[in-house]
Amino acid sequence: MSTLEIRDLHVNVAQTDADAEPINILKGVDLTVKSGETHAIMGPNGSGKSTLSYAIAGHPKYEVTSGSITLDGEDVLEMSVDERARAGLFLAMQYPVEVPGVSMSNFLRTAATAVRGEAPKLRHWVKETKEAMTALEIDPSFAERSVNEGFSGGEKKRHEILQLDLLKPKIAILDETDSGLDVDALRVVSEGVNRYKERENGGLLLITHYTRILRYIKPDYVHVFVNGRVVESAGPELADELEENGYVRFTSAAAAG
Repeated sequence: MSTLEIRDLHVNVAQTDADAEPINILKGVDLTVKSGETHAIMGPNGSGKSTLSYAIAGHPKYEVTSGSITLDGEDVLEMSVDERARAGLFLAMQYPVEVPGVSMSNFLRTAATAVRGEAPKLRHWVKETKEAMTALEIDPSFAERSVNEGFSGGEKKRHEILQLDLLKPKIAILDETDSGLDVDALRVVSEGVNRYKERENGGLLLITHYTRILRYIKPDYVHVFVNGRVVESAGPELADELEENGYVRFTSAAAAG
């Protein structure tokens, strides 16, 4: 069993103008994600959902000013980005970056070597990768293409879930993995996420605007994020309410407060 624990987290984001004061985005986030649990974070644009994911992953633009993040009792904030990955944290980004000149196959094997502590045996690795790519309906020729270069939005998201499958983290953070996906791609990606959770008993933190992905990936808990904090938490029924009524009840209460 693993536990990602976030307590009273406050985060500033640097502005593009170096002389401008950082913007305070997260204003006291409390959240606990355990192995085998799926937590959906939903909220309007600009509420701080993606900031939370980047702060957990260690993006240098996001400064934690107070609060704590621990994984199995270890201080995540004291870890470098690669140490967080080796400890068992994984972030599937909303906008995966292109890495020209680095093939998918080299990237994946290098990442797996770093996380596992030794290079996978080549014969087993080829079989493992081929099976994972087949399950995600990724053309085998993509293995020799540069990472995400020229990929469609759906192809990039499938590649993120391919990494999830092969790296087998303790806790996976999926930042709007459903954005830009058509119906077929959404199904394939969701099935990949569900396979990871079932095989690894992994914990999932799923950040999304929409409930459509929650038809495929069933959440145990739904949290509403408004103005940099969690304002309400409940079971899957909360997602149904958001689908029906939107965020008005929560944004109005936050404005009034």
